[in-house]
Parts: sequence; C-alpha cells; structure tokens
Amino acid sequence: MRMMRALIIGVLLVSGLGPGTTWAEDLTPLERLGKNLFFDDNLSIPPGQSCAACHAPEVGFTGPDAAINAGVAVYPGAVHTRFGNRKPPAAAYGGDSPVMHFDETEGLFIGGMFWDGRATGWTLGDPLAEQAMGPFLNPLEQNVPNAMLVCSKVAKSDYASLFEEVWGPGALNWKKDVAGTYERIARSIAAYERSAEVNPFSSKYDYWLKGEAELTEQEAWGLELFEGKAMCSACHISEVGENGEPPLFTDFTYDNLGIPKNPLNPFYSAPRKWNPDGADWIDPGLGGFLAGTAEYADMAADNYGKHKVPTLRNVDKRPYPEFVKAFGHNGYFKSLEEITHFYNTRDVEPWPAPEVSDNINTDELGDLGLTLEEEAAIVAFMKTLSDGYEPAD
Repeated sequence: MRMMRALIIGVLLVSGLGPGTTWAEDLTPLERLGKNLFFDDNLSIPPGQSCAACHAPEVGFTGPDAAINAGVAVYPGAVHTRFGNRKPPAAAYGGDSPVMHFDETEGLFIGGMFWDGRATGWTLGDPLAEQAMGPFLNPLEQNVPNAMLVCSKVAKSDYASLFEEVWGPGALNWKKDVAGTYERIARSIAAYERSAEVNPFSSKYDYWLKGEAELTEQEAWGLELFEGKAMCSACHISEVGENGEPPLFTDFTYDNLGIPKNPLNPFYSAPRKWNPDGADWIDPGLGGFLAGTAEYADMAADNYGKHKVPTLRNVDKRPYPEFVKAFGHNGYFKSLEEITHFYNTRDVEPWPAPEVSDNINTDELGDLGLTLEEEAAIVAFMKTLSDGYEPAD
C-alpha cells in the first residue's frame, strides 16, 4: 500500500499535478518548492515517509488510510513499528493560526500549531513554519537524526536548483548554515500549505456564499442549528471575515471535549523509551506543553487535557463514500454522525469516561437536546464543507 501510494505521488509530481486539484503552474516558485518538499518521501530514514503520508490531499490533508482510521487512528512513522500518540491533524486551512498567546479578555490560549500548540511561532514568528520543522526530526515520524541530514538530502534532490532560485545562490549551503537552510525548508513547506492548492475554498458552502449554489433544505437547517441550538459556531467560527473572507471554521483555541481514551492507540504499548507510562499514559494536551514553559507553567493545570479546535473544512472529504475517517485528537470516533451524537449527549448517555476529567467544556456541549433529525441535519451541513464541489451549469 505504501509503495503504491509513493508511486502515485511520484507520477503526479512528474506530470506537474499534485494529488490536489490545482495545476502546479498556478503555484508561485516558493509554493512549488514547498510542494516538492511536502511530497518528497526521501526526507525520512528509512526513505518512504513524506509529509503527505499522513496529510494527503484526497482526504483534506489528513490521514489517508481507511484501515488505520477505522482502527488505531494513529499513523506509523518511517520506522513502521513506531507510532505517535495522536491522529494526524489537517494540514490545510491552518495558516492563519496566530502566534501562540494568552488572550486576557477571553481567558484563553489562542494560536500555535499541533494538537497541543507546541509549535508556538515564538521563534520564527510563524507557527506553521515551526510545525513543519517538527516531523522530520521526530523519531516516531520521519526519524531523521538531525537537521543537517535533512538539508543534505534536499541539496541532493532534483529540485535543489529551484531551492536556490527561490532563496538565492548559496541558500542550500548547509555546511555553513544548517539552521538557516532548515528554516528555509520549513518556510517553503508552510508557503505550500498556505497556497490555493491546499486551501482552495471550493466547497459547496463556498459556492453558496457566492450565490452560485443552493443548500438543500436539510443542509440549510443544519447551518441554522450549527449557528444556533447546537452552538457549534462558538468555536468553529462560521462568520465571514471583515473583508469578505470565507470562514475557517475554527477560532484557533483549545478545548477539552471529554473524549474517551482510544483503547486501540498503539502508543500505549510503545517501548518505555517513548512512553514510560505505558497503558497508564494520559494525553495532557496543551497543559502538557505549557508545563514545560517558563512563562505559562503556572497555567498548565487549567489547560490539562485541552486540544486545539480543528477546522471543520474538509471534515468529511474522502475519496469514496465508504472511506472511513477518524475524528477527535485521538481518533476515537469513526464517523461524523458518532462525534456529533457525542457532542449532543455526552452528559446524558452512558459514554466511556473522559480521558481527562478536568477542564471539560460543559457550556457548549454535552446536553444539547438535539433530536436525531437535528443531528443528521448538522452532519449534512458539515458535508458541504468538502473542497472540490462542482456546481451545476
């Protein structure tokens, strides 16, 4: 399966098309460079693990393997016996996430990247670029031992000349400037992840916003519920921007939804080197990251178990109807219907205990009083957020 996927990606790149829906010629040189880096499966040890292996276009730049999604939900790394501890978040529609900060007015942390916000943007001023630096050097992901080796692989790639065209002569002289070269790699990937190819705003909902498509009665009712009784839009913002920008369906904050532990998560059985707590491991989320900071360590307990609010764009995007996607930071839920029902009934039906019982959001979910028909309408609306919609002539 991995070999076939790598072959398909290679053919698409050679032909000038990425696995998305936009011609590569529409990309700027910087974005095109980032795309080459994003789909290069030689930038791992052993080779075979590109960024796209866990963030694939056909599923909205998240996990592309239906069998993994239906089971463990957490993806293996380049060393296939090693697994991370969370499902892949979407790599699309995240470029506007601000530098991590505490909003005094809201009393909330906002911004950063990764489920726990650890790519803060405090170093580069860009959380998305900082996020791109992480997986290459993570032994549970692409497993490259140091940034120098990543840079040397890029210097030997068939797009090395494009790198220097974009960043200038000597930009790949990693022997003299590993840090600068690695930063340029990360910023290039971030540029592609911000491109119109990754964020095309081409869903039925977007055409509806422009007056070029009609929502069905059920979809329109779902939107009304989404913004009203169900309170989804409290975190998954659906308001159009000040200058008419289409909404991103996230406020870039963090929440503990009370999601149960995923008993299939392979991280529980990982060697003690990676997981010394074994089956007792609890995902601390944002609180775990904050505990290791000097400025915010005293706020860690109040954010224990919180994870970043994901965009709902492409939340149901899949290559075929039977394809299984996983939902929640740990992939506990296997359908939109299931996670919507959880939001509605968490506190009134016998769901398993939450992984983290502190800081659970009880104001905006848990006992919403939605009927099954209302749940179905909300799901129908969320399905209008998948890119690639073709309006009728």
